Amino acid sequence: MGLTRLLAALLLGAALLVAAPGAASAEPVPTAPPVVKGEPVFGQRLVAGAGRWEGGTDGLTLTYRWLRGGEPVPGATDRTHELGLDDLGRRLSVEVTATDSTGAATTVRSAPTDRVRRAPLWVRTPARVTGVARFGRVVRVAPGEVRPLATRVRVRWLVAGRPVARERGLTYRLRPGDVGRRVRAEVVHTAPGHTTLRQRTAPRSVRHRVDVRRTVTYSVQTRGRLTTSLATFRRQAQQTYEDARGWRGSGVRFVPVRRGGSFTLVLAAAAEVPRFSPVCSAQWSCRVGRYVVINQERWKHASPAWNAARGALRDYRHMVVNHETGHWLGRGHATCGGRGQPAPVMQQQSKGLGGCRFNPWPTLAELR
Repeated sequence: MGLTRLLAALLLGAALLVAAPGAASAEPVPTAPPVVKGEPVFGQRLVAGAGRWEGGTDGLTLTYRWLRGGEPVPGATDRTHELGLDDLGRRLSVEVTATDSTGAATTVRSAPTDRVRRAPLWVRTPARVTGVARFGRVVRVAPGEVRPLATRVRVRWLVAGRPVARERGLTYRLRPGDVGRRVRAEVVHTAPGHTTLRQRTAPRSVRHRVDVRRTVTYSVQTRGRLTTSLATFRRQAQQTYEDARGWRGSGVRFVPVRRGGSFTLVLAAAAEVPRFSPVCSAQWSCRVGRYVVINQERWKHASPAWNAARGALRDYRHMVVNHETGHWLGRGHATCGGRGQPAPVMQQQSKGLGGCRFNPWPTLAELR
């Protein structure tokens, strides 16, 4: 019995020596850390380099885990990782775990990337303004095409380099003040994960409704005692003549001269107006032959009806100059074209509207 027990003890000790951990294997040993390959840009794909291991990777099982800001990215356990919106502005790294055939494992982490940047949008087809660039016409912006496809396009219209308030649609109706200036559109393209792309179209010069068909000259005279500024009268009358809404819209260009000219524009004291003709009244303005006579009292105070409708004095001045000059251009009196419509400028608006609305400018029908 003693010999048997001794032999059993010797056999058990030999088995323990064979199974002792660390006697026959060790954890995998890295000789170079893993690296992340690829640009840290939204939409790009990062690839994990396994690094180098003592004796190579034969016999090792490699697994990967991506980290964002040092924290594991849920579900990101492939060798590659496509950068998404959650990655923007963050640093990515990867952990590589090498496991040998005995189950021994070692985990090594790569250095973090730079912060993930937005991807650029690039222009495939530039934006441009289409349509006829004349007062009263509508121009349209073609936003162009960008890659990758933008999910939102915003538009802002600019005239003479300055934004036009509340004009943010794809179309823009050209205004009288735009004439002689340049109009363009600014198009802003945005897409998730991408930088904002701004385009400005080539500028378009805005012209009058029609080109000049006739040039007339005029001089300015006065009659009677003036109680208002003659310089203001000259300046505002010429502004009326140059305005795209006025007779310039029919192709007539008005050029002031010191004396003579095709007609004479007169600023007359009220009592002087009837002296031009018996048909003229001290209450209103008048046109007689070459004389376009503006009643000083009307110029200063507009008419009772105009004021009762809360019309602007500047608009009345536009109206009276356009009306009396229209007579010199050969146009007679007009009547209202329909209730609620703007009155023709050749209608005697101070005496009655016939259902129309006060209007200081020739209607389109009058400009044809």
